[in-house]
Amino acid sequence: MTTEAAPPPGSAGTPPAAPAADDYTSVQQSAEFTELRGSYRSFAFPLTVAFIAWYLLYVLLSNYAGGFMGTKLFGNINVALVLGLAQFATTFLIAWLYARHAAARLDPKAEAIKARMEAAE
Repeated sequence: MTTEAAPPPGSAGTPPAAPAADDYTSVQQSAEFTELRGSYRSFAFPLTVAFIAWYLLYVLLSNYAGGFMGTKLFGNINVALVLGLAQFATTFLIAWLYARHAAARLDPKAEAIKARMEAAE
């Protein structure tokens, strides 16, 4: 076990000092951050509501429309199985769409904000 003291902030081999609380507050109130937050919310909230509605529809159909859900489509494959598998497909589709949206719209804005905060240090 060593008892060496850490080098002072800003010296070689140490990360720069973290931004102060005022820096975060000013970034939060900036137009750039408002635009970033709006871009995230305009994508995430509608898809979240749509997916929850889709999931609840599946659950309600399973509970109250057993005859419909038990309808055989081909062989032993019924409506319930197809809709259940569609839940997984929808989950992966939303994750893929979000990754594309984040890479195209969110990440560049976040990087610009981060670069501006690091430059102010």
